[in-house]
Amino acid sequence: MARKNLIGISDSSMPRHETPALNERPIAGLVPPVRASSPVGGITKTLGSITQKMERAGDLERQLAEGKAVIEIDPALIDASFISDRMEMDSVELAALASQIAEHGQQVPILVRPHVTAKGRYQVAYGHRRLAAVKQLGIKVRAVVRELSDEQLVVSQGQENNARANLSYIERCLFAKRLEERDFSRATIMAALNVDKQALSKMLIIMRQVSLALVQLIGPAPDVGRRRWMELGAQVENADVEALLQALSSADDYQTLPSNDRFQRALDLVTTQKQKPGKTTPHIQTGSLPVTIKKTATRSTFVFDSKAEPGFDDFVQKRLADLYAEFKGKASA
Repeated sequence: MARKNLIGISDSSMPRHETPALNERPIAGLVPPVRASSPVGGITKTLGSITQKMERAGDLERQLAEGKAVIEIDPALIDASFISDRMEMDSVELAALASQIAEHGQQVPILVRPHVTAKGRYQVAYGHRRLAAVKQLGIKVRAVVRELSDEQLVVSQGQENNARANLSYIERCLFAKRLEERDFSRATIMAALNVDKQALSKMLIIMRQVSLALVQLIGPAPDVGRRRWMELGAQVENADVEALLQALSSADDYQTLPSNDRFQRALDLVTTQKQKPGKTTPHIQTGSLPVTIKKTATRSTFVFDSKAEPGFDDFVQKRLADLYAEFKGKASA
């Protein structure tokens, strides 16, 4: 009689997967995301999510094994994906992964494609951490080589990260932004991140609110989720971001402060930041001319009234080079 597992399904009906070695989690990326089945017997949503990821990873590993040769490649011939998905690699985790591979071998191959512009070279679809660990060991990397379009590569790359759950929320947001900047369709981006339209919109809103400089200064912040990043985004929209960046980067402990703590410090600073009264910009009228000059300490802005005198702005623009030459000539006289 077949034994029953924890969720009441007999072992004989369950797919069998190899148990991955330590630090070598199951991979995902070449199959469409699978909808999680409804909980059975009161099993929690968390367990269902884990089961879903294991099934997706198992499907992928079977695909890798079905008629796809695993070869060994010199890591020096492999370039990173054209889309970066990780802000930084944890040196401690990378050392642990290298140690595990040295002891047990590389259990799961990486996926690469022939480089689209450099003959004889390859690009990683997924497996950047394994590739980096193998480089540390000075050995060849086990890889599956496949012809992949750009869309297939980023979907594979993103879905493996979804299955491994080893990218932080803001790294996923940054990945979405980079894909959007390269004109990938919303459908492709949603497939790569395994999110719906609403979730993707929130990711891109955060990346519009929080400057790239601030994101990079904070780092991956692995314990910070969507809600807190949205809170920071709402706060920085009307804040003095330059002052915030300066305060963060100039702190004595900035270099040693963990990324999660840098996020909290940024949130604390922007929340308590005293909004200085906005300085009124002087408006200087130029007699009867249809131009107003707005001056600050560092710049002047000429505002042309196109309704009062259409075309005058274009006329002045064409004369700028001559006016500047005249100004330089008088200055040197």
